[in-house]
Amino acid sequence: MSRALQALRALRLRLVGPAKELVGTDQFGNKYYRVPKYESRAGQIIPERRFVEAVNREAYQYQIGDFPAEWEAWIRKKREDPPTIEEILRNESYREEMKQKVKDVSEKDKLLQAKEYEEGLVAEPSHTQVKGHASAPYYGKKEPSQDPTSTANTFQPGAWMPPGSGQNK
Repeated sequence: MSRALQALRALRLRLVGPAKELVGTDQFGNKYYRVPKYESRAGQIIPERRFVEAVNREAYQYQIGDFPAEWEAWIRKKREDPPTIEEILRNESYREEMKQKVKDVSEKDKLLQAKEYEEGLVAEPSHTQVKGHASAPYYGKKEPSQDPTSTANTFQPGAWMPPGSGQNK
């Protein structure tokens, strides 16, 4: 390599910084890049930067699960090396296996609960309907409130008297 080309590359590195390096691609087509640590022209050390270029997505359209957990851990620097496709597929099959096991256990638990209810070993939970709010002064009562009601347009000072006060208008 010629000395002039080396000088130009060194100058570009000092002025702009290093170019991004493609590290990998996931099964959805997202591309993961890194910019290695470098020294700026002011002598400041700029740490390594990792980022993703999503396929046909705007930033506000991201949803949970758009990026594999392994790649997200790499981007957030929770792991040093980028994940391999084999690792991602192995972990995905493990997650699916765990979901199936959880589903099976919850079905067995529902059947066991139903059997215990039938045999009278466990009392069935009562289904209550709550009307109103527990902190309301007339919780659970259907009678109308005797509290004063008015709007700003019809309010007259001194027009309301508490019930049982002895003064009737």
